[in-house]
Amino acid sequence: MSTVSWITARGLFGRRRFLMLLPLPALLIVLAVTARSFGVDPGEWGPPVLLGLGLAVVLPVVALVVGTGVLGSEIDDGTIVHILTKPLPRWQIVLPKLLVATGVTALTTAVPLYVAGVLAESVRLGLGLAVAGTVGALAYSAVFLALSLVTRRPVLLGLVYVLIWEGLLSNLVSGTRVLSIQQYVVALADRIAPTELLSTTVSTPIAIVMAVVFSVGFTVLAIHRLRSFSVAGETS
Repeated sequence: MSTVSWITARGLFGRRRFLMLLPLPALLIVLAVTARSFGVDPGEWGPPVLLGLGLAVVLPVVALVVGTGVLGSEIDDGTIVHILTKPLPRWQIVLPKLLVATGVTALTTAVPLYVAGVLAESVRLGLGLAVAGTVGALAYSAVFLALSLVTRRPVLLGLVYVLIWEGLLSNLVSGTRVLSIQQYVVALADRIAPTELLSTTVSTPIAIVMAVVFSVGFTVLAIHRLRSFSVAGETS
């Protein structure tokens, strides 16, 4: 498993795709620092920056780029063949890649979320956002990793989920929030550091249970789909 993780990390950091991860987190920090420097009331800039940008855009988009890339890129260029010919159980391929995707996403997003939270209110809020963001990184990574094995257009479907389901429907139809990873992250962050800057109707117990369901369920789906791959890298 360590070998698979190392190969995945080396391939991920060696691709131009990784450079796409940097602008959005940097923008989050720049906006927070700018607002704080000009003395803008956190009640005015906190929700749009922390929630509207940080949790609704930066976290899922970074997870989408990384999660669909750890296996999707190997499927696209055919190098998946070399992995599939190894005498490894499929879970020993999926889990290391999921851990790498989660780690990279968490590292890339937790730091700017922490900085923005500290500037907006307190160290506790920064820690709450970082911890909740890490949980979200795991759930999002599991979903997007599975999508890369289920469809040839995982990025498109991932964007539909992030922009349409989470960004539009969850704000218009309250019942859809129970299937929104973004809402789980907000609920967990608000539980760790109660604040008026974040709000959701999803309770903490539901957020925890559903985050586990998403993470485990889509990981199992990814393992199952990888088992159905032929040596040519096509699903049966």
